[in-house]
Amino acid sequence: MSAIFHAGISGARGRMGRAVSAVLDAREDVVVAARFDRGETPDLSLCDVVIDFSTADASVELAQACAARGGPALVIGSTGLTPEQDAEILKAAERIAIVRSGNFSLGVNILIGLVEHAAQRLDARDWDIEILETHHRKKVDAPSGTALMLGEAAASGRNVDLAEVRSAPYDGVGEPREAGRIGFASLRAGGVIGEHTVLFASDDETLTLSHSAIDRSLFAKGAVAAAAWVRSRPPGLYDMQDVLGFRQA
Repeated sequence: MSAIFHAGISGARGRMGRAVSAVLDAREDVVVAARFDRGETPDLSLCDVVIDFSTADASVELAQACAARGGPALVIGSTGLTPEQDAEILKAAERIAIVRSGNFSLGVNILIGLVEHAAQRLDARDWDIEILETHHRKKVDAPSGTALMLGEAAASGRNVDLAEVRSAPYDGVGEPREAGRIGFASLRAGGVIGEHTVLFASDDETLTLSHSAIDRSLFAKGAVAAAAWVRSRPPGLYDMQDVLGFRQA
């Protein structure tokens, strides 16, 4: 059995916080040392690592607090961060180890690799890329963090900056679609956990790559695996490609 470690849960009363709690409680190698939400002050000294599924603001505050005391390590699953908030997370990672991901699913992270490879091989002059994501009605940010990860993978495959080729949502009468752009569409309905589709389309054929989340526990299991991995890592900003060993150190 692996050495026992002490974990905290930030956003403990939220959907993902409850799912993470259930996964941690079922493991014999973890002690849950703290469960808390925004506005509560946990004893961070009790934790080797904190798993955070809260809000963008709360994640930044937590990262700053952990960095100020040199620990614990963090796993951040919050989405919708601004560039300024991203910069604060990166600054905190100079002092502590942080795994940050818009999606902790193994299947999604494999999908990201497939999208990048497809984009490398399908000429942007002939192939359009559209990314569609669907989530539950309570999700407040759009596109989802996972959709943006997929967009980044597609842009990386084409060796371009996503910010320069990202299309605004289509609405009303406008100009024809410009070649080389990457489009996004978001749907919010019911209790859908998460569905992501990347469409590559030419005049002659289409290629569709997709992933559907069946149970929220898959994200929690991935986040817990990330926590077990990052708790003993040196300071730095990591992602699931690092955790899964897809990226060489």
